[in-house]
Order: sequence, then structure tokens, then C-alpha cells
Amino acid sequence: ECKACPAGTEPALGFEYKWWNILPGNMKTSCFNVGNSKCDGMNGWEVAGDHIQSAAGGSDNDYLILNLHIPGFKPPTSMTGATGSELGRITFIFETICSADCVLYFMADVNRKNTNVVESWERSKEKQSYTHIISKNASFTFTWAFQRINEGQDSRQFINDMAKIYSITVTNAVDGVASSCRACALGSEQSGSSCVPCPAGHYIEKETSQCKECPANTFLSIHQVYGREACIPCGPGSKSTKDHSACFSDCLVSYVKDNQSLSYDFSNLSQVGSLMSGPSFTSRGTKFFHFFNISLCGNEGKEMAICTDNITDVTLKDMVAESEDFSNFVGAFVCQSTIIPSDSKGFRTALALQSNSLADRFLGATVETMLENISIKTDMFPPSPSKIPDVHFFYKSSTVTTSCENGRATVVTMRCNPNKPDQGELSVPSSCPAGTCDGCIFYFVWESAEACPLCTEQDYHEIEGACKKGFQETLYVWNEPKHCIKGVPLPEKRTNTCETVDFWLKVGAGVGAFTAVLLIALTCYFWKKNQKLEYKYSKLVMTANSKECELPAADSCAIMEGEDNEEEVVYSNKQSLLGKLKSLATKVSSNYY
Repeated sequence: ECKACPAGTEPALGFEYKWWNILPGNMKTSCFNVGNSKCDGMNGWEVAGDHIQSAAGGSDNDYLILNLHIPGFKPPTSMTGATGSELGRITFIFETICSADCVLYFMADVNRKNTNVVESWERSKEKQSYTHIISKNASFTFTWAFQRINEGQDSRQFINDMAKIYSITVTNAVDGVASSCRACALGSEQSGSSCVPCPAGHYIEKETSQCKECPANTFLSIHQVYGREACIPCGPGSKSTKDHSACFSDCLVSYVKDNQSLSYDFSNLSQVGSLMSGPSFTSRGTKFFHFFNISLCGNEGKEMAICTDNITDVTLKDMVAESEDFSNFVGAFVCQSTIIPSDSKGFRTALALQSNSLADRFLGATVETMLENISIKTDMFPPSPSKIPDVHFFYKSSTVTTSCENGRATVVTMRCNPNKPDQGELSVPSSCPAGTCDGCIFYFVWESAEACPLCTEQDYHEIEGACKKGFQETLYVWNEPKHCIKGVPLPEKRTNTCETVDFWLKVGAGVGAFTAVLLIALTCYFWKKNQKLEYKYSKLVMTANSKECELPAADSCAIMEGEDNEEEVVYSNKQSLLGKLKSLATKVSSNYY
């Protein structure tokens, strides 16, 4: 018996199938075989109490089909303000029991236009859960197709191989029913129990059940809007949109560590970058390439990279994006397509298929090598030749695969390389030519001069010229090698007045010459004095040797009164003018006495 939800709550509409006594009204089953009509009119699946399982069919290579139709998706009233990329989700628990090469396909058809394979599982699989995110409000038909073998046989050898689905849950489905109630926001007057939608970016306050805007630089969770914890902080290098629907990068990143301050501006790389890796070959020899589109910063949270199936020219993605009803394209920060060239298998034109999103949510940009459990291995790419740190952009995808239960992730490493101007070059790890080694985390490195930090005063130095005619020029040049762009420009050439050095050179030369002459004169003077002292010393030695065992009388180096200068006797036989005058004076004095 259905009951109304209590005041302040609303029903969580959807579909939940976990008891299989009869086939639900919005589900159909059929059997199909390309080569024969044995199974036409047969049921492809049959209910079995706690699960629904594949039927016997007519042949082992029959496609046993189960369809579920959902007319549309609409979030509950309380989550109207959560304008994220998820409108609903479908989750099912299944297992396959096979002795041969069986395959279980899960497919989705949007607006009854064409059916695309979402995921497939080969051989036996243990009981497990799979979730597919719905990001578009449209009519969906989900299909499960099970095939035991892909080749026809006359005898039935694998009739016991089967697929089982235990439960199917669809959230936020139009015309759905509710098995539970969730809190909702009430009007400001609270005169009644009716729920009111919160504006975009508002959560429901627990105490008052009123709508309250999320704080700055937080985004509103798309899974629940009840309580302050519904507002999730943005990562490093990002900020929230005005409606708090997502966090985005404005292509400006700052880095400060150990008194080093660097600022990056990736605006010139904000356009979609493309990379074609390969070629690779299938087991049958078909050549194919992996094609990636990368929108580094997006457009304020909006994904700009488009990947499209079944197009002949990958550059036509912008035209495809104009069609809202086109179901074979994905928009993301990073998306991937498989390209089969026209020269492979005789195709007239190139084919693009298996387009999928690798990044639909921006996590942050940082120089650190880990963010939200997503890490970068140091040996993933060759080390950077410069000391400029790389900036890593981290993204997350909500798409869940069999090997990636937590969804895919992508890391784009921005590396400064002055030798690669403009858009530079995108590349994948040499050890993982498909961009990923495990199928879950994709790595790219984007080398460009535009990935260098903004120039600062520390990136140039000055050169002073000679003083000519009273003026001196100062030039400014960049440090080599230059690892910066834009930012602070080089200062213009500066001219200052100065005093010429010619006069001071002359003064210095004169002082130097005078000092040299003075040193030579002093050297000659002291050399001559030294000669006199040597002569006196030799005379003392000779006197001491002539009188043995006698203490030599004290001798004086001075010239006594009336004593001639003996040096003149030694060095000259003629009396000097001064000597003659002294002799004459002595003679006159003796005659007087």
C-alpha cells in the first residue's frame, strides 16, 4: 500500500526490480538470429524468482534480448538546483556462467534513433554490479543481449550457458514509483508541507529546511543536497561557477614554495588540443588509431572537447555539437575515439567509433603529483630539462567500466619548453601508447612555450655600458635560456650622466710616475748607505785580526774632528774641494799655536 511522504520530504522516484515473478510492463524480451528464424517469437529471457535469466533460444548463436524503456529522467524537486552532469543512473547486478566464448552486451538507445554498445562482458563473470550515468533528459531504451557463441552449429552444445540479472535500479525516472522519501526544502512561510525547489547552487539547511547558498569556491553535490556537507570544496587552482554547479580553471595557476613564486597563464592553450596516437592493430590485422580531444580549461565549467561516432572528418565535431538530438557524440574535458582509416578494410572514408568521455569533472591544477588518490608516476615521462616545475591538471570521469569501478581519471601535465612555440606538442607515455596502461587513468604531457611561467624581475639582468662624452647607457637582457613568457616586460634602455675617466687616467698616470721616481731615488740612497756600513764593518774585522788576544778598542763609525773621510781615500787618490779646505784650515790653526 502506497503512503504519502511526511511533511518536509518528497518521494525518491524511480524503478527498482529485484523480485522476478512476472515481467514488468515496461520490459520486453525477444530472440534474434541473423542466419535463421528458429527463435523468432521465442522469449529471450525468463523470470526465475530472485533473478531473470537468459532462455534456451533456438540456437547457440542466438541473440537473447531484454529491453527496458524509460520515458525520461527528472531530478526530484529538492535537487533541481544541482545542475551537474548527472540526471539519473541505472544500476544492475548480474553474472554470466559460460563454458565457451559467450558475450553479454549492455546497450542504450536515445530517442529511438540508434543503439550503441555501452559495455560488454566476455566469458564467465562473477556476480557484480554495474552503473551507467544518465546525463541527458531523453527517452532511453536499455538493452541486454546475450550470445553463447558467435558461430552457428547444428547441435546444441552450450545450452546451459546463461546470463543472470538479479536486480535493476533506475533513479529519477519519469513516471517512476518511490520506495523511500527524502528531505526537501519548504517554503519560507512553512504554511504547508509542499516542497519547493531550491535555486541553483543552494542546499537544504538541516535545522530550518530552508534553501541556503553554498559558500564561495564550493560546488553542490549531484547526489544529495541535504546539509552543509552537500557543498564540496573546489580543488587547488580552481573556483566554482556562479551557480555552484561545478569547479573550473580560469587557466591561471600560482605556485609558491621556498621563497619561489611562479605564476602561469595557460589561456593560449585553452582551445581544444588534439592528439592521434598509434597506429595499433587488432588480432585480425585491422589498423586503428586512438584519437583524443583535450579541453584544458573548458569554458567556466563547460566541457568543450567533442568526440563523435560515424564521421568522416574528425574536424567536423563542432558541426555535430550543434545537434542536441545527436546521440553519438560526447562532450567532456577529455574524450577519446577510435579512428579506422579509409585504407583499412577497404573503407571509402575514415570511421570514428567508440567515443567516450575520459574526464567530465575538473579536480584541480597543482605542481604536486597526487590529487584525490590519483597519482603520477615519476618515470611516466622523461624528466624536464629545465628546473621549472610541471603543472598537472587532474580530471575525473563518472563513467564506470568493468575494470574501473570508480570511473576513469585523466592527468594532463603542462611542461615548459621554449623550443616548442604556440600550441606546442601533445604526447602520451612511450610505455603506454594508448595513453593508459590500466585502462582507468590516462596520462598526457603538453609541451609548449605557452606552458612557461610569467616573466618576473628575476628573469632579466642589466648590462652597463662605458661612459662616453658624459653619458652612460644601461641595457636589460633576458637570462639565458629564457624560461618565461609575457608577464613583466623588459625595461627600456636607460641613459644616465657620468664623469669621463680621461682626466682621472692622466692624474693616475702622473701620480704613478712620481711614485716610481721616488722609489728609485730611495732605493739608490739606501744602497749607498749600505755600502758605507759594509766598509766600516770590514775595517773593524781587519783591526781585530791584527791584534790577537787583545780586546779591540771601541771604534766609531762617525768621522772625528780633523779626520778625513776615509771613503774618499779608498775610492779616490785626489783630495776633494772640501778636503782641501779642511786641510788648509788645520794648517793655519797649527801655525797660530
